[in-house]
Amino acid sequence: MGTHRRVAHLPSTTAPAAPVTARPGTPVGTPSASPSESESASASAGTSTSAGPVNPDTARLPRVESEGEPEREPESPPKARPAVAGGGGRDRYFDTLRAVALVRVVTYHTFGWAWAGMVLPSMGIMFALAGTLMAKSLERPALKVIRSRVRRLLPPFWFWGFFVVAAMLIHDWMPGWQIVYWIVPLGDPPGNAWGEQAWEILWYLRTYLWFVLLSPLLLRVFRLAPVVVLALSLAPIVVVQFLWTPPDNRFGIGLVDLATYLFCWILGFAHRDGVLQWLKPFAVVVLSLAAIGYGGWYALTHQAETGSYDLDDIPYAQAFWSAGFVTLLMYAKARFGIDFAWLARFKRLDRIVRIFNARAVTLYLWHEIALILAIPLIDQFWNVPAFETYLPLESQWFMFGIGWLLIAVFILLCGWVEDVAARTKPRLLP
Repeated sequence: MGTHRRVAHLPSTTAPAAPVTARPGTPVGTPSASPSESESASASAGTSTSAGPVNPDTARLPRVESEGEPEREPESPPKARPAVAGGGGRDRYFDTLRAVALVRVVTYHTFGWAWAGMVLPSMGIMFALAGTLMAKSLERPALKVIRSRVRRLLPPFWFWGFFVVAAMLIHDWMPGWQIVYWIVPLGDPPGNAWGEQAWEILWYLRTYLWFVLLSPLLLRVFRLAPVVVLALSLAPIVVVQFLWTPPDNRFGIGLVDLATYLFCWILGFAHRDGVLQWLKPFAVVVLSLAAIGYGGWYALTHQAETGSYDLDDIPYAQAFWSAGFVTLLMYAKARFGIDFAWLARFKRLDRIVRIFNARAVTLYLWHEIALILAIPLIDQFWNVPAFETYLPLESQWFMFGIGWLLIAVFILLCGWVEDVAARTKPRLLP
């Protein structure tokens, strides 16, 4: 199976909430009276019915207010907010994007296809969705939002980490002071080679956590000049690629990952604030395709440096490919109001998408362990003559299927931790 340091995405720790007028912390009213009801109510309150026909030549008498009733000043209209596609409730378009991105992650770690990241840049999608949700959440006090996000992320991470750390200790791992990163993953948690396939995926949690901590500042800067800041958010990856080489340590690796996906995170802000829907379609499409083309060209022409055109090995190419690809996805949502409402007609599929979003952290953390365990499990199948004869035990597709069965088991056994982290009643399935 393919193993790679930079494995695809995390989900946000919260299912996307359909933007109330914009969108970031996607975890998600009460129905209001319909316009017709409101108009009829106001009409009946403002006019009286007469018993007979009214002479059109008869002048209307002015309305006389009682002396004791002070004259009311006209109310000033509320300040307009940027219009954003989507209403209250669940956004099935974003839910579907997140679910498909998670499937792509598992597929990549099973087969190791280098082209998978070009077909769907999962991590860029995940960071853009998380950025949208974060911007939405920051309508509340920033410190409260950050505390909530961290609370939702860390308990599932600790629960998963307990088993991984214990297994590595049994296999002769001797941790140093860096073990603190297993408490708060501001840097990549340490581990040994035996457990590398399990813990290598934690770069996403580390990057997501840093984006959460930086979001109050990033959002304030973005709102000073939205389009300019969005365009300039690709500048950091250019700097680290051509002008300054970060140190080869936790700090440097973390900076590269932040620079790689900064545009996608800021793009989430732009969607939430309604910036995207005001951009010219021609310019968006041309610039997005140009970014995709440039990123693809760079990946294909720099294979000698990494031995592959895999975008996960080439952060600079990943940044531009993801920027262009995810911009088209988010712009389509903002411009055309895509909501995937049709998904509700397919109850089982809709249910699966809902589960994937509600258990995104669990699925992401445990999928590599599921794939690891699939190998010795399949080895035991060779001891059963009927299985050896009739099952494709040598096929990676068979391992892929067994892996998903084990992922389902982990969701049932461990998903409740996400409910505890969200301070809701624990359930086997959401």
